[in-house]
Amino acid sequence: MGSHRRLAPTSGFNRGAGAALCVLSAAASALGALPATAAPHDNTKAEVDRLYAEAEKATEAYNKAGENASTLRRQVSEAQDRIARQQERINTMRESLGSLAGAQYRSGGIDPALALLFSDDPADYLDKAAALDRIGAHQAGELRDLQSAMRELSQERAEAVLKLADLDKSRKAVAAHKKTVEKKLAKARTLLNSLPYAARAAYDRASRDGRGVIPDFGSALPASARAAAAIAAARSVLGMPYIWGASGPSGFDCSGLMQWSYAQAGIHLPRTSQEQRYAGRRIPLSEARPGDLIVYRSDASHVAMYMGNGEVIHAPHPGAAVRYDPVNMLPVSSVTRV
Repeated sequence: MGSHRRLAPTSGFNRGAGAALCVLSAAASALGALPATAAPHDNTKAEVDRLYAEAEKATEAYNKAGENASTLRRQVSEAQDRIARQQERINTMRESLGSLAGAQYRSGGIDPALALLFSDDPADYLDKAAALDRIGAHQAGELRDLQSAMRELSQERAEAVLKLADLDKSRKAVAAHKKTVEKKLAKARTLLNSLPYAARAAYDRASRDGRGVIPDFGSALPASARAAAAIAAARSVLGMPYIWGASGPSGFDCSGLMQWSYAQAGIHLPRTSQEQRYAGRRIPLSEARPGDLIVYRSDASHVAMYMGNGEVIHAPHPGAAVRYDPVNMLPVSSVTRV
């Protein structure tokens, strides 16, 4: 309970950050010692931060479109398998019906009354006729089954066509979001390169700071054993690079890190930060415990894992490593306990 008292507004939650600081605002403080002439570059850094935030939003859209495309590819493959099996079944039924029709034709080619009149053994003929009636009823049943199977096949094919169209849309969405991300990142890099060397070096130092000194996480315990396992996984990749669209183990984007960490604990999280906020029970920030997911911004475009005592671990943005940061580094939109 002592740890929760640290979550009060005057405690560790506000340590080292003002209200609504951006994820890269550490760069600004790192430049604080520079001469006053460096101040005009603050606008450039703010624009880089904005572009990184927009790129992160586009990255989550890319992740979602990719997830949709993967699901649709699997569904199309399954539909194609079902269609092939149904077609094989129909072919077999047609062959069976053809054989029965041939047997009926050979056995019943003349009027039944005439066949009985000229039969050498009327009793034997009647037995055969009864058998033919049974064959006829069986044939009618098989015909109905064939017609039903053909309707199912037609429906399967129509659904497969729709899924293929959706898959094509998803592929186009993936390409569009990828183009958006790359455009934002290219513009951010151009702006960073326009900074004087000292300002750019300070920005890079702030971005790459993996916070090698482990913060004081307080005494709060994880919400569950699985949360503890996810925490251990996230800490094991401290310092790994941010790679947009990646979910480990050699690089991560923000939601990829959460998904990978909880996967090591045997829990499958959705791929995007927008979906991850609904992956468990929503709780107030004041009740956050280690392992909870902290979702940021009104569009839920960033996510981190709470570590305790006002600290989170996350994959911040391109050019940065998985690191610890204050929980209020960005506006918090929700907290989820998995």
